[in-house]
Order: sequence, then C-alpha cells, then structure tokens
Amino acid sequence: MSPISQNARRRLRPFERAPRPLVGYAVDYAAGYETGWHQHPRAQLLHAIEGVLRVETEAAQFVLPPGTGLWMPARTLHVTRMPAGLRMRALFLRADAARAGPGSVMVVAVSPLLRELILAACEEPVAWDERGPASHIAALALREIGRAATGLLQVGALQVPACRDRRLRRVAEALLADPADRRTLGAHAAAAGASERTLARLFRRETGMTFQQWRRQVRLTEGLARLAQGETPPRAAAAVGYASSPAFGAAYRAAFGTTPGRTRRARLVV
Repeated sequence: MSPISQNARRRLRPFERAPRPLVGYAVDYAAGYETGWHQHPRAQLLHAIEGVLRVETEAAQFVLPPGTGLWMPARTLHVTRMPAGLRMRALFLRADAARAGPGSVMVVAVSPLLRELILAACEEPVAWDERGPASHIAALALREIGRAATGLLQVGALQVPACRDRRLRRVAEALLADPADRRTLGAHAAAAGASERTLARLFRRETGMTFQQWRRQVRLTEGLARLAQGETPPRAAAAVGYASSPAFGAAYRAAFGTTPGRTRRARLVV
C-alpha cells in the first residue's frame, strides 16, 4: 500500500484541525491520480460534482455515480482513485457534528439541497464566522446528512467486497483490470496458485458471494461508472463483458432499479 503524499497531508491538515464543527474541502484531480492509502482524524462526506468517485476501503470498493456521496467515519483507511479525473467537494466533520451521520461507511443520496450546501461550505474559510451565514449552512447540512438515505440505486450494488487472501486477490485484480474477462474460475486457478475448489471456498468466505456473483458485481459497477462518464449503454455493455445490450440492461435493472439509459441521462443533467 502506498501512503498519501506529504504534500497532500499538509494540504489536508487545516481541514482536519478546523475549529468549526463542519468545513468544506474542494479539490480537482487530474486523470490517473491516486491519493494513496490514508485516513483522517475526522469523518468525511465525499461527493463528486464532476466525474465518478472511486473509493476503496479495507472492506470494499465503492463506485459513486452522480447524485450520491460516500460517508466515512473518522479513521477509515481508504484510497481514492481518479482514472478519468474528478472534481471532488467534501465535508470534514468534527466528532460532535459527525454524530449526525451513520456509524459505518455508507453510500448516501446527495439531494439537490445537500449538494448546494456542500458547495456553499466549500466557499467558506476553515475558521468561518460563527455569527455569520456559514453557521446556518453548517446546521442545515448536518440536518440533511442525518436525513440522507439511498435513493433509487441499491447500496449493495454500488460496492464490491474486497478480497484479502493473496490467491484471491490475483483473481480479483485480473477481473478489476478487465471486467470483460470471460475466463472461468478454473481457468484462473493456475495463475492464482490455488485449486478451483479452494478459490470457490475463499470467495464465499471473504465476500459472501460466489465467483459468478462477485464478477457480476464488478461488471455492473464498472458499467455504471462508464455510463456516468457518458458512454452509451451498448458500449458500456461490451466493455464489461455482456454479449448484448439487452442482457446488460436486464442485469442492470435488477441490480440498480433503473435503466442504463436513465443513468447516462442523469449524468448529463447533473
């Protein structure tokens, strides 16, 4: 695991030590940038105003399309990746304010109001005037965070459980690099250094899924990311290994409760 850079750590420090209960943090990342593994002493709400947010924790990998955010309690070890670039706007919350949010890492729906509050908080200094309008922004943001819940997209379908066993990680890394990889688990076994039976058992034990279920999750979350970046449903389907657009559409609707076309259109109006 590569750690976060010293420059990034210095840039973050004022927000991690801010004297206010809630502060906004704005940063734009170039394509291909990766933060490195790190954690913060304060809780965060991460939200992308442009691009697709990809965050990996020790437990799972998350893909965040427009209209969603990722809540992370303090001291959550994670890495954020931006293969296509990203404009991120986030909130850092002091321990007392963080009680407004969930107690664990969670995908939340970011309402239009919460989005505007995040943007407004990012315009304020870290030591904003407690008698000024920023206090109202913070209070309303905390209320909206407390009310935030998943929208049309199912949370479970937005994350891929992590694989820790080194043999399993070889299989996982191959599929994450190429979701269209059609090899069977048996075909992966030799490269992984384990039998097919062992890998099948490890998949169930570490992810709670079969190999086929885990691969489908990878394909669908990557398909979602591509749609959110503007790809057409047929192109997204082919890129993640579906033989036809209708087959991809059926699996997508079952997982997310919406169609690939609607996801793509949502990206265009955010």
